[in-house]
Amino acid sequence: MLLLLLLLEVTLLRLASGFHHPFYNGFYYNHIMNDNSNGEEKESYFNGARLVVETSKDPVYSLNTANVTLPCHYRYEPDQEAKRKIRIKWSKLRDDHTKEQDVLVAIGKIYVAFGDFRGRAHLRQAGRREASLLISDVRLQDDGKYRCEVIDGLEDESNVVELRLQGIVFPYQPPGGQYRLNFHEAEQVCQQQGAVLASFNQLYEVWSEGLDWCNAGWLADGTVQYPIRLPRQPCGGVHLAPGIRSYGPRHRHLHRFDAFCFSSALRGEVFYLDRPEGMTLEEAKQSCQDAGAEIARVGHLYSAWKFLGLDRCSAGWLADGSVRYPIAEPRPNCGTTEPGVRSFGFPTKGRFGVFCYKER
Repeated sequence: MLLLLLLLEVTLLRLASGFHHPFYNGFYYNHIMNDNSNGEEKESYFNGARLVVETSKDPVYSLNTANVTLPCHYRYEPDQEAKRKIRIKWSKLRDDHTKEQDVLVAIGKIYVAFGDFRGRAHLRQAGRREASLLISDVRLQDDGKYRCEVIDGLEDESNVVELRLQGIVFPYQPPGGQYRLNFHEAEQVCQQQGAVLASFNQLYEVWSEGLDWCNAGWLADGTVQYPIRLPRQPCGGVHLAPGIRSYGPRHRHLHRFDAFCFSSALRGEVFYLDRPEGMTLEEAKQSCQDAGAEIARVGHLYSAWKFLGLDRCSAGWLADGSVRYPIAEPRPNCGTTEPGVRSFGFPTKGRFGVFCYKER
């Protein structure tokens, strides 16, 4: 019965978003002003106790495919016991500041999760007045800020906690060359490479770790930016301080740039295959299939280099037709003096090894 009531309230939540309701805060109160309520019940909605919702002030860090708990607790000032079933709503804030994404709503211990969070989002109420959110099998898209909202009668308070995935940001150009992608194409190519468009916070973090890249790229919020550690004339001028250069929001269909993609830890492993005479791209794909794997994507290679220390001074094909190799320990004849993933671009001729990816 309680589950049916919760589903009814969820339906009313969505209907109520289409018109103004004087008390609307994500739940529809269908009995608060009922004249049949006794005076004691009405008085309890206006008893003067202040509802306080507390979440972690520091970001909560996790990895792709892991489980994570976003803490949320509530209390009353002055202290009192709740006289009704508490309503809880979790939502995810979007990078582009559009409407929040529903994650989970609950009445008491009964809850319903939505969209991509269905089957992965759970309400954790292990402690007294706890309303924490447990997310299992964390995905790249889960990175961001979440709102924990607690409703007790007319008291409605919320607070925000940030989930940050530990990962790697890499710039990406398609085979056609520089500045060929509109926003939607940039989203697509990142997904094709086992990644997602990076957020500003993710780009800022890798800039602080040393990323310097003079080509502008799309971010998840629809802005176009690029990280500069060493100011120089072609990259905003020599008189600007190091930092993230921004073109601001761009037209998502008309304007074209590169992309900054974000990838996190892997479910499996990346390994290298080679033949004495090398392989064409098609032969490389077949070799990975023969080994019970698939040809690795760019995001796979960056993640293996970042999290598993993959180091190979031999160039290999990747799924997008590029040829790259990862260096964790720089040495002579293996590129620059800095660790990183080296690229030979998208050769139309030549025979190379191949990087394969196999899930565990």
